[in-house]
Amino acid sequence: MAPLSVISLSLCFLLPLLSPAISTNSEGNALHALRRRLSDPTNVLQSWDPTLVNPCTWFHVTCDSKNHVIRLDLGNSNISGTLGPELAQLQHLQYLELYKNDISGEIPKELGNLKNLVGLDLYGNRFEGEIPKSFSGLKSLRFLRLNNNNLTGSIPRELTALSNLKVFDVSNNDLCGTIPVDGPFGMFSMPRYHFYCSLCVAIRTCTSDVCIDVTAACIGHYYANNMRLNGPELKGLVPYNFGC
Repeated sequence: MAPLSVISLSLCFLLPLLSPAISTNSEGNALHALRRRLSDPTNVLQSWDPTLVNPCTWFHVTCDSKNHVIRLDLGNSNISGTLGPELAQLQHLQYLELYKNDISGEIPKELGNLKNLVGLDLYGNRFEGEIPKSFSGLKSLRFLRLNNNNLTGSIPRELTALSNLKVFDVSNNDLCGTIPVDGPFGMFSMPRYHFYCSLCVAIRTCTSDVCIDVTAACIGHYYANNMRLNGPELKGLVPYNFGC
């Protein structure tokens, strides 16, 4: 009869052969964890094989010349589920495209650790909760589209530190408070937003394009249909989260 120690040693060698291998690549592991969180009825993630050395051959994943994941394209893919903190392991990610799906739950604050992120498109889902203040760490971010979700709370003033931000769309949510006027928000001119007067703050006279008021303006379409959003911040007059 073999000694117990020899049997235990043999099992240690056999277990890796009996269990499915998992990639030792941290980015592959992060994406595989995402796949486990998602329901995928049309099998768009079928090629995501965790036994491969890296995920660069997977559909909807783009890598750079050093096999780092730089883009994830899963927009309009009929997937549902939630996002998790493991996405923060994609440290080289530049574009996260998850728009027009049925993803729910809160937006993970860990996404704020993706220092190289240029575009974050989460619009057209069922995300809830507040916009993470941690997004202030996304210094390379140019495009942030969170519209058509169920987000609540105020627009974090920390986002005024995003000096490269060019597009910020939070329309069709349930945000409250006021709109920042500092940083990149101060450069978002009225023509850029195609302002219209279906939702104005305070009482004023409107033309077809602008509201005539020295203290506030109409809410542009990037902010529209947030019925508790009270227009641009009036510093020194009301708190930025007025109405929340």
